[in-house]
Amino acid sequence: MSGAGSRGCGSPVPQRAPWSLVAATAAFYLVSATSVWTAGAEPMSREEKQKLGNQVLEMFDHAYGNYMEHAYPADELMPLTCRGRVRGQEPSRGDVDDALGKFSLTLIDSLDTLVVLNKTKEFEDAVRKVLRDVNLDNDVVVSVFETNIRVLGGLLGGHSLAIMLKEKGEYMQWYNDELLQMAKQLGYKLLPAFNTTSGLPYPRINLKFGIRKPEARTGTETDTCTACAGTLILEFAALSRFTGATIFEEYARKALDFLWEKRQRSSNLVGVTINIHTGDWVRKDSGVGAGIDSYYEYLLKAYVLLGDDSFLERFNTHYDAIMRYISQPPLLLDVHIHKPMLNARTWMDALLAFFPGLQVLKGDIRPAIETHEMLYQVIKKHNFLPEAFTTDFRVHWAQHPLRPEFAESTYFLYKATGDPYYLEVGKTLIENLNKYARVPCGFAAMKDVRTGSHEDRMDSFFLAEMFKYLYLLFADKEDIIFDIEDYIFTTEAHLLPLWLSTTNQSISKKNTKILVSSYSSFTSSKTSNFASNIIFIWHVFFSLPVITFSREESFRSGAKPPLRARDFMATNPEHLEILKKMGVSLIHLKDGRVQLVQHAIQAASSIDAEDGLRFMQEMIELSSQQQKEQQLPPRAVQIVSHPFFGRVVLTAGPAQFGLDLSKHKETRGFVASSKPYNGCSELTNPEAVMGKIALIQRGQCMFAEKARNIQNAGAIGGIVIDDNEGSSSDTAPLFQMAGDGKDTDDIKIPMLFLFSKEGSIILDAIREYEEVEVLLSDKAKDRDPEMENEEQSSPENDSQNQSAEQVSSSSQEVDLVDQESSEENSLNSHPESLSSADMDKAVSISPSEQTSNPTENHETTNLNGECTDLDNQLQEQSETEEDSSPNVSWGKKVRPIDSILADWNEDIEAFEMMEKDEL
Repeated sequence: MSGAGSRGCGSPVPQRAPWSLVAATAAFYLVSATSVWTAGAEPMSREEKQKLGNQVLEMFDHAYGNYMEHAYPADELMPLTCRGRVRGQEPSRGDVDDALGKFSLTLIDSLDTLVVLNKTKEFEDAVRKVLRDVNLDNDVVVSVFETNIRVLGGLLGGHSLAIMLKEKGEYMQWYNDELLQMAKQLGYKLLPAFNTTSGLPYPRINLKFGIRKPEARTGTETDTCTACAGTLILEFAALSRFTGATIFEEYARKALDFLWEKRQRSSNLVGVTINIHTGDWVRKDSGVGAGIDSYYEYLLKAYVLLGDDSFLERFNTHYDAIMRYISQPPLLLDVHIHKPMLNARTWMDALLAFFPGLQVLKGDIRPAIETHEMLYQVIKKHNFLPEAFTTDFRVHWAQHPLRPEFAESTYFLYKATGDPYYLEVGKTLIENLNKYARVPCGFAAMKDVRTGSHEDRMDSFFLAEMFKYLYLLFADKEDIIFDIEDYIFTTEAHLLPLWLSTTNQSISKKNTKILVSSYSSFTSSKTSNFASNIIFIWHVFFSLPVITFSREESFRSGAKPPLRARDFMATNPEHLEILKKMGVSLIHLKDGRVQLVQHAIQAASSIDAEDGLRFMQEMIELSSQQQKEQQLPPRAVQIVSHPFFGRVVLTAGPAQFGLDLSKHKETRGFVASSKPYNGCSELTNPEAVMGKIALIQRGQCMFAEKARNIQNAGAIGGIVIDDNEGSSSDTAPLFQMAGDGKDTDDIKIPMLFLFSKEGSIILDAIREYEEVEVLLSDKAKDRDPEMENEEQSSPENDSQNQSAEQVSSSSQEVDLVDQESSEENSLNSHPESLSSADMDKAVSISPSEQTSNPTENHETTNLNGECTDLDNQLQEQSETEEDSSPNVSWGKKVRPIDSILADWNEDIEAFEMMEKDEL
C-alpha cells in the first residue's frame, strides 16, 4: 500500500520546484455528478472483465519475464538498457538505492503475486531459486523500512501461500518452511537497528555487520521518518506468530508505543521526521502522504490482524484529527502539528493515493470516493499521477515511478461499492501503462509525465502491487485459487493470514470472527449494498475561481430564460433556487471556498437536468476563458504611524478596478471603519471616512458597489477585509477583486483586499492606538527614519518605543514582489488569486529591525531562503488558533499589538521551515 517504493525518511526527492511553480490553491470546485445506479452505468460483461484480466496477466509476464531473462539475480531490471541493476555497479541514485541489498529483490517481492495470478508452477520455481541463490549476509547498507516491507514481507507472503498450496495437495509438497527460516534470519539481522533508548529503529543497517561497527558504515544517524519507524508491526508480529519468537513483535510494538506517546497532544497529529534518540520532532508538518502514510495504515491493520483494541483506538484518534485538519475535501493538504489550521504546502504527493483504500477499510466511503475521483482527474490530465501536483492539478514534480497506490484504492473502492465505474478506471490504468510506459524489456518509469520521457527503472513494487491489484479488480471469485478474504494486505501488498490473530495469543475465537468480519465486510462482493448510501460519483472535476459575475437583464417576452453561468451570483437567493431546481447544489467549504455539485436525478424535470448540465459546462468554459486573463501582482498595506513606522507590511490583493497603484503614486492616510461595515449602502458616517481610507467587510454585495459607496462619502481609498474568520495570505491564495460586469471607470480610488488575519492587525492597532495611518502601494516603501527618531526622542513615548522595538527585534521583513514576473510564473496564475510566484515573494507580515539609513540593505527572509531553527523559537500552540476575525465586538478585550505580531512571526517562521523541508 502506501509503503511501496522508496519513501523512507532518507529517500531522495526530485529537485524542489520554486514557489513560482506552485499553483495557488484551487478556489472553486465545479463538479458534474450523476448517480451511481441511476445514471445508466452498464455493468461490465464477464467477457470484457476476463479480457482485461488476461491483459494484466500478459503485462505481468512481460515485466517478470524480462526481469528473469535480463536482470536476475540482480535486484531490479533496467528496462531501457535491458540489464540488471546491481548495487555499486551503476551510478548511485542516493537513498533510492537503499532498497537494494543484492538479494534478488524483485523476485522476492513478486512471490505471492505469482500465486494470486494463478501462476503456481512459476511460483514453485521462484521459491526454489530464492532458496538456492539469495544471500542475506551481504556487506551492504540497506533501509530497514524497505527491507522490512519488501524482503521480509515478501518472504512471509511467499511462506503464507506456500503452506496454503501445500495444504491443497498439488503444489509445494516438498516445502518445509524454508522461506520462513530465511525470514527469521533476516528478522534477526534487522533487530540491532532497534538498539536505541527510544526503541525507534535506526533508518539503515548493514546486513553483514549490523550497527555501529567500523565496517557497518551506519549507526550515526539521528533521524528517521514516522512511516519508517511505524511500519513494522505487521511483518514483525507475523514473524513472531509464525515462529513463536516473540522478540520481533515486542520490538515493533515498542516503536509504535513511542510514536503514539510523542504525538502532538493538542492536535493528535504526528510529524514527518523524528529524532530516534530524543523523540523530538525534526519536521513538524503532518499529512497522509510521504513519510507518514503507512504508519496510519499499520495501526488499523494491526488491529485487524492482531486483535489489539489499542491499535484501533489510536487509529481512530489520528483519523479524527486527519479529517478535522488535513482533509479539505477532496484535497488532503499537509498542516503543522502545532498549528493544524496552518497549511504547510499547496501541493500533494502521489503517495497519499493509498488513503482512499484505507478509508474503505475504515468504512468511511464518501470521502474515499471524493479523494479518489480527484486523483483520477489528475491522472486523466497527465496520464499518470505525478510525484507531486498542485491543488489545481498542475505538475509540481513530474516523475512517476509506476506507483501502485491509486490502483490499490481503485480495487478497494470497487469491492466496497460494486460500481462498474471503477472497472473503467482500472481499464484506463491498463491502457496508459501499455501506451506510455511499456518498452521492449519491460515497463519503464516516467521521468516526466508531461513529455512522456522514461527513466531506466522498474521498481520491485510494480510487480508486487500493481499487477496484483489490477488482476484482483477484474477477477471473479472463481478466478482465484484461494479465498483472498482470508488474508490482509501489507503496505507492499503481501498477504498475511488472518488466523495469525489467534496464534501465540490468548484471543478468543469469538473475537477472531469479529476481526475477520471487520476486514472482510469491506472486501466482500456481497457489500454492493453500500452503493445505496452513495449519492454520486464525480465524472468531471475542475477548479474554478470564486468571482462575482455580472447580472444582466435576461427577460424576453415576459419569460425567464435559463440561468446562465455568466449571470450567476452565489449570494442571490433566486439563483440558488434555480440551481436547486436544476439539481445543482452549492456547498460552502470550511475554508471559504464554494463547491457546485450536480445530481441529475434531483432535478425537477429532465429539462431542468439538461439546463443544469449546460450551466455546469458554461461555468467550465467561463473559467477556462478567465484563466487566460493577465493577473495583477499583489499590493502592500504598510502601517506607517506610531509605533510601527513602516515595519509592518501586509500582503494585499489588488482590484480589477479603481486607481492602479503600480501606475500612480501611493495613497497614504488614516483608516476608519465604514458604517455599515459591509459598505453595501450609503454610509451613515461620511464625516468619519472623509479624507481617510475606509475599512469595509467583505460580503453581501459586489466590491465595486462598496467602492462607490465609500468614494461618495469622501474616502480616498478602501480596504476590504475578508469575512471568513481565520483566513490568511500564508494559507490561502491571494484574492483579486473583480468588477461587477459594468463600466467601473467612475471608481477613482484604490481598493485593496486583506484576509481576515492581516485585517485583524489593523483593527487591533486601531483599538490600541486609535489613530492608525497606512500606506497603500504596489510594494513596501522605505521607513521614515526622521519621524521614527523624533518619536523615539520624546520621553513620554519611551515605553511605547520599547514595546515597538521588542516587536521589531523578534521579527523579520519579507520584501514585496517586483511588478515584473516571468512567463513561467504566469502559467500558474489563478483568476481569483494571485499566482504562487507572487505569493513566494509577497507574503509579508512581520517587521524586522532595520538601520535608520534607507540606503542600506534590508534584512530579508523569503520562503525559498534559509530560516532559523524553529526548535528554539516555536512554542507549542493550542489545538485551535486565537480568533483574530474583524467580526468581534469593539468592546471586547483585545490582545496587545506586540503579542499579535509575535504570533504572526511564529506563523511565518513555521511556514518558511515547512516550505524548506523536502519529502
